[in-house]
Amino acid sequence: MNSFEVLSPWAEADPIPWRGINERISDLSGKKIGLLVNSKRTAEPTLKIVEDRLKKRFPDTSFSYFYNLKANEVAIATDKKGAFEKWLDEVDTVISSYGD
Repeated sequence: MNSFEVLSPWAEADPIPWRGINERISDLSGKKIGLLVNSKRTAEPTLKIVEDRLKKRFPDTSFSYFYNLKANEVAIATDKKGAFEKWLDEVDTVISSYGD
């Protein structure tokens, strides 16, 4: 029988604990959820499944998609910046899928 030792790539060298960019929403009921689609082939189908499952759990929740379809491009650093910022102002939270 073989045994393997598994090491974390994070080790214990990171003095700053991980935290999210913003606080998580405590309840999705009645919220508008932004679904951020990138250029990866399965990003949109994955988010469609997420939307379907969340609709079943939170029927009064709405969804809005933003498509950033150019590979290795950050929407905020392109001519889409204004549209992206407007979209962000219209949603309560965002779910992103990378589709790999």
